[in-house]
Amino acid sequence: MGATNYSGIRDNHKRGCVGDFLRERINEGSKLSFVSAYFTIYAYEMMRNNLESSDSLRFLFGEPRFVRNIDPEKTDKKAFDIEDSRLQLRNRLEQRRVAADCADWIRRKVKVRSVRYPGFLHGKMYHIDNHGVQEALLGSSNFTVGGLGLGKSGRSNIELNLEVNDNRDRRDLLTWFDEIWADQEVVEDVKAEVLA
Repeated sequence: MGATNYSGIRDNHKRGCVGDFLRERINEGSKLSFVSAYFTIYAYEMMRNNLESSDSLRFLFGEPRFVRNIDPEKTDKKAFDIEDSRLQLRNRLEQRRVAADCADWIRRKVKVRSVRYPGFLHGKMYHIDNHGVQEALLGSSNFTVGGLGLGKSGRSNIELNLEVNDNRDRRDLLTWFDEIWADQEVVEDVKAEVLA
């Protein structure tokens, strides 16, 4: 791939995927702060080991309507495999287990807030604090299998995300996140709704 190995872009295509960025940087005890319009249990499943090893996650939904819908992008719908001339629902047996495991993780390690107004916060951000060493990715990827670039058979979204290399900018991003997270006029706690 040549020069793309040195690119700060993560596009889930030719310049690396967001999921790999997160997997390489989330360590034991990491403190995570994510902004995304969407979250799916299947993305959790693909990132499970890293997320479980983290200390905590503050997840900010940038789209409040998502909390009231299940997978509105329809990107992580139940997948069908055709085998022996019959249609089988591949995810049915695993879906309940994955949902239960994800709910348990959310109860233990995740705080969830959402902006109050549709279309009010559009950005996507993944900020990782590894005991004072910060990493950040800023761009277009939602926390879905396709958004993280973890889909099979080229079914991942082509996204535009940029790794933030400057320490000042990584600190500024976390300060920006903290300001929005604390503003009760802009956001509300939705953890109970997500778990329900």
